[in-house]
Amino acid sequence: MRKVTTGALSSDKGEEHGSGFQTMRRVAPYLWPEGEAWVKRRVVAALVFLLLAKLVAITMPFIYKQAVDVLVGKTPSEATILGMGAVGLTLAYGLARFGSVAMGELRDVVFVRVGQRALRKLALETFTHIHRLSMRYHITRKTGGLSRVIERGVKGVDFLLRFMLLSIGPLILELSLVSIIFALYFGWQYMVVVVTTITIYVTYTFKVTEWRVQIRRQMNDQDTDANQKAIDSLLNFETVKYFNAEAREAARYDKAMAAYEVLAVRTGQSLSVLNAGQSFLITCGLIAVMVMSAIGVRGGSLTVGDFVMVNAYMIQITMPLNFLGTVYREIRQALVDMAAMFHLLEQPAEVTDKPDAPALVVTGGLVEFDNVRFDYDPSRPILKGVSFRVEPGQRIALVGPSGSGKSTIGRLLFRFYDVTGGAIKIDGQDLRDVTQTSLHGLIGVVPQDTVLFNDTIHYNIAYGRAGASEADIIAAAKAAKIHDFVMSLPEGYQTSVGERGLKLSGGEKQRVGIARTLLKNPPILVLDEATSALDTQTEQSIQESLLAMGEGRSVITIAHRLSTIADADMILVLEAGEVSERGTHEELLAREGKYAAMWARQTAEEEEQAAA
Repeated sequence: MRKVTTGALSSDKGEEHGSGFQTMRRVAPYLWPEGEAWVKRRVVAALVFLLLAKLVAITMPFIYKQAVDVLVGKTPSEATILGMGAVGLTLAYGLARFGSVAMGELRDVVFVRVGQRALRKLALETFTHIHRLSMRYHITRKTGGLSRVIERGVKGVDFLLRFMLLSIGPLILELSLVSIIFALYFGWQYMVVVVTTITIYVTYTFKVTEWRVQIRRQMNDQDTDANQKAIDSLLNFETVKYFNAEAREAARYDKAMAAYEVLAVRTGQSLSVLNAGQSFLITCGLIAVMVMSAIGVRGGSLTVGDFVMVNAYMIQITMPLNFLGTVYREIRQALVDMAAMFHLLEQPAEVTDKPDAPALVVTGGLVEFDNVRFDYDPSRPILKGVSFRVEPGQRIALVGPSGSGKSTIGRLLFRFYDVTGGAIKIDGQDLRDVTQTSLHGLIGVVPQDTVLFNDTIHYNIAYGRAGASEADIIAAAKAAKIHDFVMSLPEGYQTSVGERGLKLSGGEKQRVGIARTLLKNPPILVLDEATSALDTQTEQSIQESLLAMGEGRSVITIAHRLSTIADADMILVLEAGEVSERGTHEELLAREGKYAAMWARQTAEEEEQAAA
């Protein structure tokens, strides 16, 4: 069995996993999807508006030059564009500026829907894939780190779509056009200066930004670590209070944030180094071409308008170049973040359906474990050939010490994992041959600790069956003996249960969980130590609800307190992954083996507690 790791949570591993080119190839289908012509039309329209915006922008310094030459008397009005005078040229210059901005905004208006659609598709794909990953993956995951990987990955895609397509591409186009204009209009010497300046500028920017990316990656890793500590502490709020550990938790969090602060300061300082170097290089290039054009004006080969045009073109390319370092750094970081997210998407689902697998059909509810073997790690087997049958409508119980494999049997039945040996069948159908969706729809589970959504009681009960009617929801609540309690609350079924249901008591949460499962109405039921975390009085009350719930269903009860399963049709005693004893309560007591010893010990403990 392949072990799934949580390598996706590391930015470094995400970067190692795929190059920037591979990552961009993963994004391309979202920009040019098969069968969605409207997306392609919008992409083409955005590129057309982009090209028009740059062409208009390139004409602005030339119009500006002609206006200056007319004003200083170097060019007759009839020799200018369309024979315009200084006022007309000034108006044309203003219209060109507005046209360039308008085309850019139209580009964004057209493209924004494409970008947002891509983000939604990617976010949904990631969310769906995470739910497909195995229980093994989710047991070992770090919730805070995982959420940051998804958050950064989606933001990275958003940034890449906007800046790679709508900023870097246009910048390259504009620099190329300006270089060609300088070569054709002023001479190759001007183009050499411009190209050399841009080359040195870009090289310096990329080198320094690569150095900054290393610092930024460390800063992100430290940010993830601090975020994980904060979420972990908040999820364990009660434990922190029980051990009076607020100061400890604050110190632990502050230590992580202090490391983040050091790296954040280094990131800010390195940005100043980048900005200063960029300013020096671009200023040198600007001064060089301005001096060359000034000499040309003095020698009579150029006009004052030409001098102004050279300055205008240099200023025009300087503005986007100033953002190149930031854009390049963000693109590099976006590629790292996206690689981490795509690495997460490539994590294999450990349990998958066979091609064309049929849906499970339950006719009676016969559950068979046939020589089932299983291990989380080959060196440590959990189940070593477990066999038993649960006849339709029968209730069997699994008991035994911790680590004997009781809860593992429940997880295998729900197919959170696949067996490594033997087979599990329901009405003769091997679980590996049917769809997981149909299997999950026909098995109900009441766990030891019912976890509720941070929503209303109504929402949590209704979660048992999509589209359930109000009458069905209330009937399920009454059967679970929670309806009267709910109606006593000021907001009734609209009462919020809080995060993980913390606003309710253990017994109330458990009853909501029972109501939810009753609403699902499954033919097969697994009670995984459903009352072991409750006090004796609450347990006895809920036990009645559980017994009523099991009527007419095939029930597997995983029990800690033997008194709760004394009336089971069959009791299996698990020890070290094997069935050491099986029989009814009376038969096992008469055998005077493991079960009888466990019964005697628990009975003595209960009598001592009662006497106390």
